[in-house]
Amino acid sequence: MNGQAVIYVLLLLIVLLAGIILYQRFVFYTSIQAALSEISRKLKELGDTDRDEGIMVFTENKEVMEVAAQINRMLEKHLKAKADYRRFEIAYKKMLSNISHDIKTPMTVILGYLEILSINRKQPAGEKGISEEGTEEMLGKIHQKAEQVMELINQFFTLAKLESGDMDIEISKIDMCELCRESLLDFYELLTSLGFQVAACVPESAVWVQGNKEALQRILFNLISNAIRYAGDGKYLGITLREDEETVYIDVADKGHGIEQPFADRIFDRLFTMEDSRSRSVQGNGLGLTIAKNLAQQMGGDLTLCSIPHIKTVFTVRLKRWSY
Repeated sequence: MNGQAVIYVLLLLIVLLAGIILYQRFVFYTSIQAALSEISRKLKELGDTDRDEGIMVFTENKEVMEVAAQINRMLEKHLKAKADYRRFEIAYKKMLSNISHDIKTPMTVILGYLEILSINRKQPAGEKGISEEGTEEMLGKIHQKAEQVMELINQFFTLAKLESGDMDIEISKIDMCELCRESLLDFYELLTSLGFQVAACVPESAVWVQGNKEALQRILFNLISNAIRYAGDGKYLGITLREDEETVYIDVADKGHGIEQPFADRIFDRLFTMEDSRSRSVQGNGLGLTIAKNLAQQMGGDLTLCSIPHIKTVFTVRLKRWSY
């Protein structure tokens, strides 16, 4: 084969290789374009139909597969955010319903008593059906119900401020032993009048925590009130303070009906009213425990529950020891 023939053969091979390369590139870019078009079509479909699913792309291109994987991760986050929003919406509607009910009940009583007093006031002096003592009693009940409404409103706004981050909780050095004794003393007369056995296991020497006095008082107030309200059948209230190297624990215990496990998982949910968890006859507004847990978390701690129905129920406040 002469030199000219060799050149022709080499040129032919170059043309063939160039054609193969161009064909491969054409197939490569065509497959990428098809995959991207499928991704775009699927995203549009998901946006139009609002379906909760990911995208599937059949391609051997690693870059396109990685793009699809990243898109699916973003879709998963979007689905989680949407699910969280739906749960929040349901909880919000329930919250409004419960608050409306809890406000409506005492307001109905207040309006009823006011109407009776108004009618009685318009009667001639000798025909009044309600004595002065009866009037005073009704006014006392009106005052009591008005205080219930104000307490509910205050709790609602406290929780709203906590969840929005608008409540500043200044952390300082607090003697938890003294605070436990003070809180128990505030309720001691009421507890003994109701026949409660009161037990306190609190060290004599100070145990310092990182906390806020007002917030800690609110937590203990809510927990002790909760025990009085829901665990009266057990006639027992105990407060125990224990500690380790980094943490201080305050246990508030009762021996009432207790809380079944399905309810124990939800006991700190906003506006959960424990309809079957302790007593059907006594209902709370469902804010106290939520506020207590939120306050504990705001101070870097937590509030947990351990309950053995009809034996012992313990709410445990966990706080950081004062270390500086």
